Amino acid sequence: MKFFLDTADLDEIRTGLDWGMVDGITTNPSLIAQQGKSYLPTVREIARLVPGPVSGEVLATDPEGMLDEAHRLADLADNVVVKLPLSPVGLKIAAQLADEDIETNVTLCFSAAQALLAAKAGATYISPFVGRLDDVGQSGMELIEQIVTVYENYDYDTEVLVASVRHPMHVVEAAILGADVATVPFKVLAQLYKHPLTDAGLDRFLADWQKTGRSFDD
Repeated sequence: MKFFLDTADLDEIRTGLDWGMVDGITTNPSLIAQQGKSYLPTVREIARLVPGPVSGEVLATDPEGMLDEAHRLADLADNVVVKLPLSPVGLKIAAQLADEDIETNVTLCFSAAQALLAAKAGATYISPFVGRLDDVGQSGMELIEQIVTVYENYDYDTEVLVASVRHPMHVVEAAILGADVATVPFKVLAQLYKHPLTDAGLDRFLADWQKTGRSFDD
């Protein structure tokens, strides 16, 4: 499974890259606005920092505006992926961009039917929002299972990018189901490392060694 960070915070990105666990980035205008930065220059800066795919989202809702913004995003760097909404217009543009060999991430997916349409449009990634489904009493992981099954049935190339991840179990469950990517907040990435028995075991090992009074070189 690939791990993407869902952020526009450059410090978080640098830390994740230093850990060696970040394969790409998803971001959007809201995340960038929270950093108090301009949109396109920030997407460009992130793309220069990250060797993997960086999803930048269009803002327009009309076909002409969406296509123009998609091209402007794609022109920022070779690794920029154009994020499009799951709508008739968004999927029309996704199909056109696929013909131009421009990678796309179709976002705001909440049903297997929507995911099927995105795959038929040639989307590079589909982003089902598991946390938001959980919030309204539906099972986000059930949706992941459905999409993975549908895509395997027809050998679609579209990758399942699990989004709206709230906690480590979302990541683990998505991995068990065979999702290709999980995009996570930095906090969740850090939580993946943690277990109380790991911390307690390390403390015990160090304490036992200190009792010997010896050094690493002894």
